[in-house]
Amino acid sequence: MKTMKDLSTIPIDPGCYLFKDLSGKILYVGKAKNLKKRVSSYFQKKDHDPKTQMLISRITDIDFIITPSEVEALILENNLIKKHYPPYNIDLKDARRYAYLKLHSNEEYPFLETVRKRQGVGEYYGPFVSGTIRKYIVDILRRNFHIFLKKPSPQAKKNRDKEEYQQNVARVRRILQGQVDDVVRELTKEMDLSAKRELYEHALIRRNQIQALESLKEKQIMELKKQVDAHIINYVLHEGKFYILLFQMRKGILEGKQRFVLPSREGVFEEFLRQLYTTTEIPKLIIVPEKVDAVFEQYLERIKGEKVDVIFPSKGEKKKLLDLVEKNIHATFFSGLESVLDLGKHLGLTKAPRHIECFDISHLSGTNTVASMVTFIDGKPEKTKYRKFKIQTVEGIDDYKSMEEVILRRYTKSLSESMEFPDLIVIDGGKGQLSSAVHILEKAQLKIPVIGLAKRLEEIFLPNQSDSILLPKTTKGLLLLRSIRDEAHRFAITYQKVTE
Repeated sequence: MKTMKDLSTIPIDPGCYLFKDLSGKILYVGKAKNLKKRVSSYFQKKDHDPKTQMLISRITDIDFIITPSEVEALILENNLIKKHYPPYNIDLKDARRYAYLKLHSNEEYPFLETVRKRQGVGEYYGPFVSGTIRKYIVDILRRNFHIFLKKPSPQAKKNRDKEEYQQNVARVRRILQGQVDDVVRELTKEMDLSAKRELYEHALIRRNQIQALESLKEKQIMELKKQVDAHIINYVLHEGKFYILLFQMRKGILEGKQRFVLPSREGVFEEFLRQLYTTTEIPKLIIVPEKVDAVFEQYLERIKGEKVDVIFPSKGEKKKLLDLVEKNIHATFFSGLESVLDLGKHLGLTKAPRHIECFDISHLSGTNTVASMVTFIDGKPEKTKYRKFKIQTVEGIDDYKSMEEVILRRYTKSLSESMEFPDLIVIDGGKGQLSSAVHILEKAQLKIPVIGLAKRLEEIFLPNQSDSILLPKTTKGLLLLRSIRDEAHRFAITYQKVTE
């Protein structure tokens, strides 16, 4: 099976992967401890069940979102599934109703209960989109603060010191309200005091409570303490361009991302924000990597009709979220650059082939001959620059003449005026197809580097050289070439089926 994505550019971090079809529709959402390893397994195994085989046959694009941990990936997967309802994910309709934690505070010994609806007297916390996080919180409160999870029996009450239990309930309430740091500071003081007084058993209890809460904070980094809608926006400036990524949070849970690339100039980031919120719903909280004019915040509040916080955090959990977005920027935009640079080095090119166009000829028993051209920018497919051709001047099976026609139409006709020339042309084929392309380029006096990639041994052919180049199979440059070639072939076959 083939996919348009060069699997070598997928990161090894934990996160979620999204399989998409030709139209961009999300087919399947999955989570992984190692994204690259998990995604690669779909295309390496041969014994998939029929449903998975059907899924793989429809994949034309793979997107991903890095998370700090596998637990966070599980939270994100849960939310993405509930937002998009991908057809290849299990449809559990009953799981779409979020649960609350209810503290029965009117009882002599308050207890905690998981409920699906807010009804009856008590304190409600949530809703919790992630059942995993909810259960983790309950387990911590049960084991470390000894909170009852059901109405206690008379015997259970006798075994608990009422004053101590009420103190634990007060802390549980503050934890559920998001005051975890305050509780940790309070427990730390008590631990230190107990240690000084040589009350080591009491100090050990406090230490265990602190460690449990620190663990909880780590697992909840993607869930803002206040269950609000938020945007986390960060950018990286690279070679005169702003690479921007926006993470969308709804009810405190990450549910998606948007990417933008803008030319660099003074004030471009604030201009981007102004343009963004003319067409995008304004959240209550916007986290950004630099301070913005206070007037802009007032402008957003006037449009939204309520308070909007635009913050530039320098530390804490919100800063960690900004850092996470930056990490995703590098994985989203720049992972393919390493492959591009590696390819340029092996081909001896004076300029890195950041813009690559690849051509493939496809026909069915000598009829219905078509050609495809796919474009990769910085090692990533650029679908808006794909082009397809129906061969017009060639009869029968003649891949060489068909290649000549396509190269002529792309680089000497109207397309040459409306589209930039690439840094490298890749021809799907060996010496014959390459010679056809070179003939047209020389005739047009165009000096664009061009190579041929033969399927059988993955040989790379260069113009006017009799010997081919064989790169190690794990070379990033070769993996990129194979990915581009396979995408060109897929695109040609898809077009051929449409024209049958």
